[in-house]
Parts: sequence; C-alpha cells; structure tokens
Amino acid sequence: MPSMLRKTRLFTPGPTPLLPAAQRAMAAADVHHRTAEYRALQQRVVADLKTFIGTRNDVILLASSGSGAMEAAVSNLTSPGDKVLVLSAGKFGERWRDLARAFGCQVELVTAEYGQTFPLDQVRAKLSPEVRAVYMQATESSTGCRHDVAGVAKLLRGSDALLVVDAITGLGTTHLDVDGWGIDVIIGGSQKAVMVPPGVAYLAVSERAWQRMESARNPRYYFDLRKERKVAAKGESAYTPAIPVVAGLAASLDYIREMGSGDLAAGREALVANAETMAEMTRAAAQAQRLALFAAEPCAALTAILPPSGTDSGDIIKLFRQQFGAVVANGQGEMKGRIFRIAHLGYYDYVDTMGILAALEHVLAYVARPRHVEFGLGLKAAQEVYARAVAEKQAVAVTT
Repeated sequence: MPSMLRKTRLFTPGPTPLLPAAQRAMAAADVHHRTAEYRALQQRVVADLKTFIGTRNDVILLASSGSGAMEAAVSNLTSPGDKVLVLSAGKFGERWRDLARAFGCQVELVTAEYGQTFPLDQVRAKLSPEVRAVYMQATESSTGCRHDVAGVAKLLRGSDALLVVDAITGLGTTHLDVDGWGIDVIIGGSQKAVMVPPGVAYLAVSERAWQRMESARNPRYYFDLRKERKVAAKGESAYTPAIPVVAGLAASLDYIREMGSGDLAAGREALVANAETMAEMTRAAAQAQRLALFAAEPCAALTAILPPSGTDSGDIIKLFRQQFGAVVANGQGEMKGRIFRIAHLGYYDYVDTMGILAALEHVLAYVARPRHVEFGLGLKAAQEVYARAVAEKQAVAVTT
C-alpha cells in the first residue's frame, strides 16, 4: 500500500482511549497521598463515582486492575466450603469460577456457550438456601454478550444470597439500577468507560455485604475491604493509592458531568447512549458487509464479529494494525482466531466509529479476495443508524 501517515488508535475493550483532560490531570498529579490535598481529591472522586454508578452504597477504591476487585469480592464475602453460584459464559465468567475455587468455595455453575447467555430458569434451578453468593458479569467482554442482571437480581429477592456483578465493561455502557435491583457488590475499572489508564478498580458495596464480611473467614490482607472502608472515611487508602489515575478519574468524571450539562447522572446516561449508538452502527455495518455477529444478546461495550469463512481473525487484527494503526482485539482463549472485537466504551465518537468501519471495508477487501467487496455498504448502514439516533434525540428534546 502507498506510504501514508498512520496514527495508533485503540479499539480494544480495555485499555480504551484516554481522555485528554485526564492525561493533563495525571501529568500534574505531583501529590503525596497523606496530605489534605489528596484526601480532598479522593473524597471528591468517591462521591462522583457513587453518582456515576447510581448508588447510595459505600464505594471503595483499590490500586489494582479489575481482577483485584473480583478477588476482593470473593475473599471478603466467603468462607472455605461456602456454596456459591457462578454464571459463566466466557473468559471472565471462568475467572469468577477459578477465584471462588482458589478460596475453597464449593462452586455451582450455570454455563452457556461462548456468545450465548444463560436462561433464567437454569439459574433458578441452581438456587438453594445454601447458596451464599451469586457471581456474574453484566457484559462478558470476551464474547460481546450482555447478561440479564435485572432478571437474576429478581430471582434472588428475599434470599440470603449476595449478588456480585462484574460491571467492569458494563458501567458507562449499560443501564444498571444498582440499588433498585439489589446488587450487593458492583465492580468497575479505570481503563474502561471512564477513559483513564489501568490502575484503579472500584466497588460499590451494600450494607448486607458489609455485614457478611464480619462472618467470612477467608484470608485477606491487601484486599481487605473493611480496612479500606475504615480509612476511606478520612479520604485515605490503606496502602499507596494510584494517585495519578485517581486524578485522571476526577477529570474524567467532570467531563461526563459536562455531557449532562452539569448533571453527572445525566452525563452517565449520555455516555451509555453514545456507546449504544456506536455499537448499533457497528453491528449494522458488519451485517451489511455479510459478516455475522457472534453474541446472541450483543452489549454496547463492544461488538464481536465472525471473520469471513476460512479467515483467521488474527489476520484481520494484523491488517488493521499494519494498514491503519488501529488496534482491534482478537478473541480470547478458545475464541482466538475465530472472532474480532471492536470497542465502543468510553472516548469514542461518530468519526472514530466511521473511521474504523471504513478501515474494516478495506481489510475485508484484502482478506476476501477474489470475492469483491462493495465499498460503502457498511458505511451507509452505519450512517442510517446514526441519522435515526439523532432524529430520535431531537424528537425527545422537542417533547420535553
């Protein structure tokens, strides 16, 4: 291909593109964590995260990836021998399974094939008074599938089982009524929809879950949530926090607030709507180019797409990178080589999405030879989706 300028752009479901204001805030975060300046920063971020999550529950920050918060949600809430139910339909469901086993839990499983979700009647059939906690994903980023958190939460009403939700790619891309549904622990990560680098995981924890910690006997030290709750009341962390990432979070949450004209909750809804529109554009473009979608219930965080028959998705990933500097995700585990994943969570807009969809058409033209690819089919389908979304938004604005 001719020599052309290429910018590296992330289209992966984490890490995601960085918000420029967050980058500037991180560069200026020359702060010691045992000072009033840092304590005020952390308290502001925690208060804003409560609004962003949509909860009145305490929010805890951890200097870790999201997997650290997942481990904390097992070690702090269970004892060896406890029966827990894991809902697994991908790599991150399997992570719940493996974490629970590592801490000596008796793991009951409801599984579905990759790309599918689990029927609620199967979940109901596995519930019993002995189940102490249910672990699930809101969106399974290894497959691009959305799970029915509200439906599972409804099944647990009146039971002693805690509901723990990995919403690391769900928060900021999915409507989640945390307190209304009764989610006891919900987990997010800094490198996802909130547009800053990896380094901070956050959890909103219900009073029921705090009470469970008093009787849970599994060992914990660094990820001791009770210890973190105690010092968080003063705006501190038990150990050294990821100071620049916390500063970046403050800037990102301010940006989301601006999306809502000064209302952070409205900004969160606008962020979710943006992801939903970009995802719908991508699905329409892929299908217009005769590509099949992988997930039965597609989420808005990313779109998982099957490559053309006989094509390894790794070749598509390589061409995106070589020709356009675009970093698109391969499948994980057994799906490596069988799907590719394009992200929509966080700092993506219409131009970003149209750009990656135009690049996709060129990549398809290369890998599909000698089959002809008609340029513009996918772009036209995506533009029609966007035009409808804009018209619907304008109609809502008129009626309100």
